Amino acid sequence: MKRIVIVCVEDEAEVRDAVLRDLTPFKPIFRIEAAEDVEDARAILAECKAEHESVGLVLCDHLMPGVRGVDFLVEMQGNPDYGHTRKVLITGQAGMEDTIRAVNEANLDHYIAKPWTADQLQSVTRTQLTNYVLQSGINPIPFIGVLDSKRLLEKVASRSHH
Repeated sequence: MKRIVIVCVEDEAEVRDAVLRDLTPFKPIFRIEAAEDVEDARAILAECKAEHESVGLVLCDHLMPGVRGVDFLVEMQGNPDYGHTRKVLITGQAGMEDTIRAVNEANLDHYIAKPWTADQLQSVTRTQLTNYVLQSGINPIPFIGVLDSKRLLEKVASRSHH
């Protein structure tokens, strides 16, 4: 099975490191990639596509040099390759207008305000990746130990009744 990729887009090294540290429980099952800007993130997406790996979740900051996070998420939303990819904005600086645009045009799945707690980030990540696995029709069994086991087992059970 190709691993599902989590992409973290954050220009500040210490914030990026904190996100990656909080994602540690997902490391055994998911490939976690860090990008310091949108250019970097696009390169990771291209690499995933070339290797036929699916991007399950993008955790993206908003205020970054060059292309802003919301613009990147809107761009992803317009690409059919990322139809099921879950998009989460982690930011302290997105104004109301940008946030509304992320919700309306990027189909934003969740908004996390900085500073966040490890529990909060892990909970959102678990929920969003569970949604991704269920919507993508991927076999949920390998993910039961890390994601929302109750929801995944319900899916397994409902499949066996058909």
